[in-house]
Amino acid sequence: MKLLFISLGCDKNLVDTEFMLGMLRDDGIEMTDDEYEADIIIVNSCCFINDAKEESINTILEMAEHKKDGNLKALIVTGCLAQRYQDEIKKEIPEVDAILGTNSYEDIVNAVHCALEGNFYENFKTLEGLPSIRTKRTVTTGGHFAYLKIAEGCNKRCTYCIIPYIRGNYRSVPMEDLIEQAKDLVAGGAKELILVAQETTLYGVDLYGEKSLHRLLDELNKIPGLFWIRIMYCYPEEIYDGLIDAMIRNEKVCHYLDLPIQHANDTMLKRMGRRTSNADLVRIITNLRERIPDITLRTTLICGFPGETQEMHEELMQFINDMEFDRLGAFTYSPEEGTPAAEFPDQIDEELKQEWQADVMELQEEIIFDKNEEMKGRELFVFIEGKVADENAYIGRTYRDAPDVDGYIFINTDEELMTGDIAKVRVTGAYEYDLIGELL
Repeated sequence: MKLLFISLGCDKNLVDTEFMLGMLRDDGIEMTDDEYEADIIIVNSCCFINDAKEESINTILEMAEHKKDGNLKALIVTGCLAQRYQDEIKKEIPEVDAILGTNSYEDIVNAVHCALEGNFYENFKTLEGLPSIRTKRTVTTGGHFAYLKIAEGCNKRCTYCIIPYIRGNYRSVPMEDLIEQAKDLVAGGAKELILVAQETTLYGVDLYGEKSLHRLLDELNKIPGLFWIRIMYCYPEEIYDGLIDAMIRNEKVCHYLDLPIQHANDTMLKRMGRRTSNADLVRIITNLRERIPDITLRTTLICGFPGETQEMHEELMQFINDMEFDRLGAFTYSPEEGTPAAEFPDQIDEELKQEWQADVMELQEEIIFDKNEEMKGRELFVFIEGKVADENAYIGRTYRDAPDVDGYIFINTDEELMTGDIAKVRVTGAYEYDLIGELL
């Protein structure tokens, strides 16, 4: 039996995929990347925003066609779309043989065997606790870096977000389990661990009665062979002095934080259900830069949230100009059924949303180019990610760049480097989003 596994959506979903792959590997199932020869296809789906939902549905429908004209014997859907639209999937896509909810993926082997026997299988455990899995993950990121999911779910109720309804409340992974996972990942070749959760800054509150991300960083920093620890998804209002202190004292922790602020206008922030004001954001960002002068700050923004006006948009533009984020992504608002914001009046025209998004990204392009120009002459460690085809040049990432969402540095050299190598590089030039460097 050959299995094709398609993982959609975020890196947190990818960690679930890697656990499932590990369980299926241990069950003796062979993997393939050819959908035409697959006996089993699993789609780990996403439905965070409308585009993700459409991609998931289209992928499932496309794979379902192999039931008619291919080897496909079992089609299984897991993840967020499965959790949210289980009844619709059963009704509208009868080719699906098994459906697992977001907290049920530990049953993937049972689902596969049941589906292959011709029986429909579904499992939707309550969104409490965490799946009990002792299998080592099958890492799909190339091996030199890996994601470490430190918590599941979210206690915040941002008015635009569906995640708490399909992932449940915040549940931290016990620290001893994370340390064991981390050691296994490093033993398997990972030199960078990227900490992810719906919100990393609240890690440990439910288990230990207080924020404990700083304690986790202290323990991870002790692991031999680990070079970088990167922290993503930090809600700005939850950043605390102990976390900043841990970033300073632990040399393996990248001076990099991802702060999804979503907007900078107080009315918009309140309507979004956020816990910060414009003044709070200025204070938090200023403090981070004072405490860690070389910190790289990434953020994400929503353009065209219901009720946003041209004046609010211009206030956001001024905030971006003043704060000069090192990395920034902007998305148009997507109304998600079941969320309060989807029912708000004053929904914004799609064309205007896209116009505002373009404004933001055009401004950010100018900011990042100026920042990249300032990087000339700096010497940095770089993770090699691959070689440029037909050229004596390599692609790498500095501590300022998370995989897949940030920029790269291009290194011209005649020396032979391997993916996963760590090189010392001097920055010699800049593109709009990327850097140029020379090997030292």
